Amino acid sequence: MIRAFERRHPRSPDEDNPYWISFSDIMAGLLVIFILACVLLIIKLSTMEERVHDAIKEIQNANQIRAAMLLEIRKQLAQQGIIVEISENYSVLRIPDERLYFDSLCYKIPDDKKKLLAEIGNALYDAIVKNKRHTYIDTIFIEGHTDSRKAISLEMGNWGLSSYRAIAVWKFWSEQIAIGPAFKALKNSYGKPLFSVSGYAATRPLVVHDNTTEKQRKNRRIDLRFSMKKPVISEYESVLNIMEIFRQ
Repeated sequence: MIRAFERRHPRSPDEDNPYWISFSDIMAGLLVIFILACVLLIIKLSTMEERVHDAIKEIQNANQIRAAMLLEIRKQLAQQGIIVEISENYSVLRIPDERLYFDSLCYKIPDDKKKLLAEIGNALYDAIVKNKRHTYIDTIFIEGHTDSRKAISLEMGNWGLSSYRAIAVWKFWSEQIAIGPAFKALKNSYGKPLFSVSGYAATRPLVVHDNTTEKQRKNRRIDLRFSMKKPVISEYESVLNIMEIFRQ
């Protein structure tokens, strides 16, 4: 009778392989996990992509603010008969030698240029504190530049001369004009001093071969270089690359 029962009820493949159902369940579960992981990855990448685009907009906004500041400073000074220049990429406000000159091999601010330098400092301050624009700035570098003639009679030569001239401008703004304490107190969004000074000697000439008096005068100058705050976007670059792969 046992044999007859077995003939009436043949075994199914699952009875021959008791592990088949469990293996199928595992594969189904892994597939669900994989799909969920892909969905989460796409959501995360989409969020990161939005952050990258926001960072790009922030950079563009900072550059627009910088250009607006420089144009306002130039306009305000022009109304007072003071002519300054703006670099072609709107990152540098240039005070040429014919406006702010120094005696040969000297870094002391000439007495007849102190009023002019004070007006430039006031215009600069007004522009950067307006609408809290200074929070978009990382650093304003006061840069000294000389012509190519060697200042061999000075310690550190042209390097020292250009640096001392930049320092003299900063000390005048921060110590000898009415808003000096406010100037010195300005901080960027990281709580660091907004201003810095540097000297470049003749390493960044506007005229490469300054073999005439006029060309040498062109290279002697004080530059105010506006370095704007930039978000850290290096961590987002790989995200954009991955998003491009997903789109293809």
